[in-house]
Amino acid sequence: MNILVTGGAGFIGSHVVDAYIADGHNVVVVDDLSAGFKENVNPRAEFYKLDIRSEELEQIFRKHTIEVVNHHAAQMDVRKSVADPKFDANLNIIGGLNVFEAGRRCGVRKFIFSSTGGAIYGEQDYFPADEQHPLRPLSPYGITKLCTEKYLFYYKEVYGIDYVILRYANIYGPRQNSHGEAGVVAIFAEKMLHGDQPMINGDGKQTRDYTYVGDVVKANLLALHSSGSDIFNIGTGKETNVNEIFLKLRQYLNPSCVEKHSPAKQGEQLRSVISYKKIQTKLGWTPSVSLDEGIRMTAEFFKKKAH
Repeated sequence: MNILVTGGAGFIGSHVVDAYIADGHNVVVVDDLSAGFKENVNPRAEFYKLDIRSEELEQIFRKHTIEVVNHHAAQMDVRKSVADPKFDANLNIIGGLNVFEAGRRCGVRKFIFSSTGGAIYGEQDYFPADEQHPLRPLSPYGITKLCTEKYLFYYKEVYGIDYVILRYANIYGPRQNSHGEAGVVAIFAEKMLHGDQPMINGDGKQTRDYTYVGDVVKANLLALHSSGSDIFNIGTGKETNVNEIFLKLRQYLNPSCVEKHSPAKQGEQLRSVISYKKIQTKLGWTPSVSLDEGIRMTAEFFKKKAH
């Protein structure tokens, strides 16, 4: 298959590119490198440094006869979306539409979209949240992801283009960018390795569903070969608080690092955890990497990177 991966130089996107190439596909990467890194891009992929809002995008679709789009490119910093909702919407909604329109005009038959399983549900009514949970995003970022999901439904109904929406929990692992809001594991790891003090927001009891990037990649492979259109949560169904993440990382990276807390961030979600039962039933996906094993492998990656 000829696959275009937007955001393929980024943390999750680059791992997906590797897996698609290993699976025997031709992969084209479009990334403006605002958050991704060229060295993350598989040398066997065709790379274009380009903003997804660019008019040149359609030429790439035509040149490579793209059949499937895996759309990972996004403004993914929740706090940045709150500070500048217009920028967030411009990249995530207008940028997404530019990708979908190019795909529609060039005969793409499937879109795979990385959505959010944390921000889209908002404060949960029950735990873990399944795909039927009410959608009450509390940030512009979550709103743009929900809006993009609705556009994909439109493209399916009107043009017959299939979609698979993957609502990610909190993804961590090698290549995660430690600069920015997204990724407490990467931020803590870098700080511990460089002797800086990691700060835990509030009491550190806020929970997230930490899911290893390798498991996410498997879901993207299954999505490629699945039939029809659907929405799936990608998570572990387990809650872990920030204090626990700090302690797990500390044992691998800097046992003498002290635990310090800063004031709580206003509007931060207290609990977030999602159910993976639907994708387990329909596609046979289950998370296979435990948190301890995932943290160990991530710590090893950051250690190597620091040397």
